[in-house]
Amino acid sequence: MKIIRIAVGALALALASGGAAAQSLGNQIVGTWDFVVAEVTAPDGKKSYPFGETPKGILVFTADGHFAQIHVASDVPKIASNNRLTGTADEYQAIMRRSLSVFGTYTVDEAKKTVTYKIVSSSFPNWEGEAQTRVIDRLTADEFRNTNPNVAGGRGSAANLYKRVK
Repeated sequence: MKIIRIAVGALALALASGGAAAQSLGNQIVGTWDFVVAEVTAPDGKKSYPFGETPKGILVFTADGHFAQIHVASDVPKIASNNRLTGTADEYQAIMRRSLSVFGTYTVDEAKKTVTYKIVSSSFPNWEGEAQTRVIDRLTADEFRNTNPNVAGGRGSAANLYKRVK
């Protein structure tokens, strides 16, 4: 009887610790997320939406530590020539200003509630090789929000909101 109680106790402990690990931030962010909005708050409190208020995009975190992020404004212009290699300077400028793709690896700091992206490459090539840390300020089964407290150029802070793909 005592052996059965010990076995049951060990099983309960194993299940409880497994459940706790499943609830870690690192495990919770794994999956595919639809991009909802990016909101930049300037030092004076003014809000702006670099990809518009109804952007398109995706953020994917794999269990083995890779990520891919694509943000595109819903109003990015089409290239009139219908050939991506023969756009006009104005078309290319509008597309570059209203879209961003980034991929690489990531790590999560559970204690600090942050995710750090180690960027392998990006449609903004200046980020290649950078490590960028975001604060995880909201994470539920259905919603993920991270904030970059220092947007380049002193533009303020940026918050990205995502909904889990079901």
